[in-house]
Amino acid sequence: MALTDIAGQVGQGCRMVPWLDMWGLTSVSQGFCFNILCVGETGLGKSTLVDTLFNTKVEGEPATHTRPGVQLQSDTCDLQESNMGLKLPVVNMVGFRGQINKEDSYEPIVEFIEAQAKSLDLLTLKKLDSKENIISIVIKSDAISKSELTKFKIKITSKLVSNGVEIYQFPRDDKSAAEINRTMNAHLPFAVIGSTKEMKIAKKMMKVWRYPWAAALL
Repeated sequence: MALTDIAGQVGQGCRMVPWLDMWGLTSVSQGFCFNILCVGETGLGKSTLVDTLFNTKVEGEPATHTRPGVQLQSDTCDLQESNMGLKLPVVNMVGFRGQINKEDSYEPIVEFIEAQAKSLDLLTLKKLDSKENIISIVIKSDAISKSELTKFKIKITSKLVSNGVEIYQFPRDDKSAAEINRTMNAHLPFAVIGSTKEMKIAKKMMKVWRYPWAAALL
């Protein structure tokens, strides 16, 4: 469907056509980025599949079955289709399931994905901390034990501090609120759970998170 057809189907929305067309043209002129993570045993045909799908040749050293562990091999192809550019970063997990003990083969994959997300999160927070008050929150905190939660909160705080991200601290210059704000700061990052479900408690509808054995009042 053409961009100009979209607004035509929403009545008064036709005034959005110039903006949509401009967005479309800008996106095409700048090109797109499509990330691919290839996971599979050596010799399975991963690189051949990518070459076939994108009609290109992804450069990279041939992998062997004798690597001591799983390693990341990254290559980027710049493709052109008509007037649209495509940057194609291909990350291959070389040596996956190539060891005698295959139980930990997944760990480098998880670490790689988490590193990409965390890098973006930290970069975003660093750009925002001078403009907005940032309060860190651990959601679904009931999914882990209290001791695990404590360790996780320490790890988060350490990561933020080491990357120079300034997290909001409740002010303690007002004596009337100094003590409660000190307690609030000690609980950062806040551990929370959320729910949209309601239950009638003491003749009043309250939001709760239901467990098979009980309910947590929110």
